[in-house]
Amino acid sequence: MAKTGWLGRLGKSLSDVEARLAERRAEVEAETSGDRPTAPGPAAASPAAPASASPAPATVPAAPPAHPAAEHAFFAAPLRPDPVSVIPWGVRVAAEASWRLLLLAGMLWVLMRVISEVRLVVLAFAAALLVTALLQPFVVRLRRLGMPRGLATAVTAILGFVVIGLVGWFVVWQVMDNLDDLSARLREAINDLKLRALDSPFHVTEKQINEIAKNLSETIGTNTEQITSAGLQGVTVLVEALTGMLLAMFSTLFLLYDGKRIWTWTTSLLPAAARPGVAGAGPRAWRTLTAYVRGTVLVALIDAVFIGLGLYFLDVTMAVPLAVFIFLFAFIPLVGAVMSGALAVVVALVTQGPFTALMVLLVVLAVQQIEGHVLQPFILGRAVRVHPLAVVLSVAAGGLVAGIGGAVVAVPLVAVTNTVVGYLRAYSREQLHHGLSPVGPGPHGATAVGQTAAEAEETRTGDNGA
Repeated sequence: MAKTGWLGRLGKSLSDVEARLAERRAEVEAETSGDRPTAPGPAAASPAAPASASPAPATVPAAPPAHPAAEHAFFAAPLRPDPVSVIPWGVRVAAEASWRLLLLAGMLWVLMRVISEVRLVVLAFAAALLVTALLQPFVVRLRRLGMPRGLATAVTAILGFVVIGLVGWFVVWQVMDNLDDLSARLREAINDLKLRALDSPFHVTEKQINEIAKNLSETIGTNTEQITSAGLQGVTVLVEALTGMLLAMFSTLFLLYDGKRIWTWTTSLLPAAARPGVAGAGPRAWRTLTAYVRGTVLVALIDAVFIGLGLYFLDVTMAVPLAVFIFLFAFIPLVGAVMSGALAVVVALVTQGPFTALMVLLVVLAVQQIEGHVLQPFILGRAVRVHPLAVVLSVAAGGLVAGIGGAVVAVPLVAVTNTVVGYLRAYSREQLHHGLSPVGPGPHGATAVGQTAAEAEETRTGDNGA
């Protein structure tokens, strides 16, 4: 009996150890897989020595269940999933798009700061691009006639600069020649306005008008220093304008002579994978810029001629300089037409009276309506078609950043950008159609969560190229 009891106790101890090991193994497997563990069942009976000399074996009791406190602690603290897998897909995409947009906004801000610091150089080069787009067809025609490239470039540049200089000299000469007449007409208009105010039903007295004139004179007298500083600033602006004109002339000369080589060198600075797309977008962007400059010059010339004829037949003072101003302001879309038309109406009002001003307003509106609905769609066509909202916003942004020069450059910049983006989008679709993978890595980071192994392998294979 003693021997049998000793063997029974040993078997029971071994069964308890085996049950605890099995329970611990189940807990480890549950922690690894994230599944809830099942409650351990009774342990299997282990053989034991017979209780007596008889051959019947004695059975060992089942192992006791696991400790209830440990099981309760395990179920009270469930495993936490991966935080990335909990965040919705839309939030993850928005987060990744947000930091990229912030990076682009920061880069754009830095770029605008740099442009504002070297605004004179940027505007001079932009003006050179516009003048080059206007003069390059003449260089091509002279080359086709057998003229050497250097001589064709020199002849075209000299003739272009002479014409531009003559137009500027003519405007200044006409303004200075008619300035005394305009000042006399302005004084007469002020006196007439004073008499009309005295006869008006608002009971304005001559004393009140004299007080207003006196206050205006005192204001001008007290601000003499500011006016002097403004004059000095005007001298600085004149020097900067002359410097910008010289830079624009030299840039135009070299762009006409060596523009293709400059473009080839510029594309060589880009990564090799991006060169084919940019090389294809460049000529299309240049054709858009050339079409814009030609069309704008032709439309501005038509506006200036017809509005100038209207001013001449209505006997408005400085009709020819006003026509030249209308031609120059036409390079600022929408805003320039309004400004030049308002200037013509004001001059007509001061010099000829309300009736003539009304007739000038009708002439300006008629010509601008024909321009907007007939000339621009027919001359410019679809090559540089930009939505009016984009035109207004770009002109406003360009004016805020770089003044009148920025307003002039803004619309052709938007038109060229629209052409380049459209071509690159079509080029990318064509690459995908021919089975070529787009340049760049596959999905990674938070947006790649949720891909199966097969999808990841397919993406990786597609990125490597078939």
